[in-house]
Amino acid sequence: MNPEDDQLVSVLPVHFSTVLGPNLQFHQFPLLTRPLQVPPSAAASGKRIKARLKAHTRRFEIHVPVDTRPDVWNADRSTELGKARVEDDKEKNQEQTKLKQREGEEPRLSEVRLRSEQVPQMGAYVLGVVRDGKLHLHPISETHQFRPTLTYMDILTRKTKRRGGNSDDESDEGPPPDPDEPAPAPAPAPAPAPAPKKEKKTASEAKEVQVAIRKHADDRGMSFGGGLTSVRREMLTAIRAEEDERWEDYEYCDGETAEANEAFESMFSHSEETLECTTSITTMLSDIKGL
Repeated sequence: MNPEDDQLVSVLPVHFSTVLGPNLQFHQFPLLTRPLQVPPSAAASGKRIKARLKAHTRRFEIHVPVDTRPDVWNADRSTELGKARVEDDKEKNQEQTKLKQREGEEPRLSEVRLRSEQVPQMGAYVLGVVRDGKLHLHPISETHQFRPTLTYMDILTRKTKRRGGNSDDESDEGPPPDPDEPAPAPAPAPAPAPAPKKEKKTASEAKEVQVAIRKHADDRGMSFGGGLTSVRREMLTAIRAEEDERWEDYEYCDGETAEANEAFESMFSHSEETLECTTSITTMLSDIKGL
């Protein structure tokens, strides 16, 4: 197409609003192949989607009830996974809202947890909606990606290893080596044992040796042994801080609910105040990377 044939079709006035800031976020679900809704089998029994947040570490979780139809769900397997999830929550201090269970009933895996990872924003993100011939823009404060969390599978893996091999040998292996540290030098070949001496050692040869282990303590009072790099130490500190923070329960509102529609309507600006641009075209072009 010849650029000279391009014609101006319409001009849209732009309305900018910050009424929802800084609470308007962009949530992505890269692995979700269907709408984020309760399966019909779960909805028939009154189950709903739940959400919770750790405000300090900016961690979100969305709990979606599973589809319990026999042709797509294994009830025996859900019992095994449910026990592993309960144990995993206790280890990570991430106890969830207790579900109502009958006396003697075993825990079951009744939901899929979608866990968030905050994604850095490259520039300024905005939400744009065209209505009544006007383009309404609202800034987006954060971007998060949600993926299923399967940390409870580590519990099953450990149990399988214990049953399949010598658990004492596995437990003595210790943590994996730090990739940031240089590989240890190979141990030298043992020297031949000296011939035993017949003469006895005098008391003056005995020496007293004191050994102290240095530990690093961060600003939260957490102490770590030596041998950790700064990067690994920061990762352990962040993990412990997140595990110690308590969850805050939130009500999840579907896109068709009255609460969601009310929030959607509030983003449209009704102000007719004209904004004046104080940035020159030269400054704007110089701020664009790659030009």
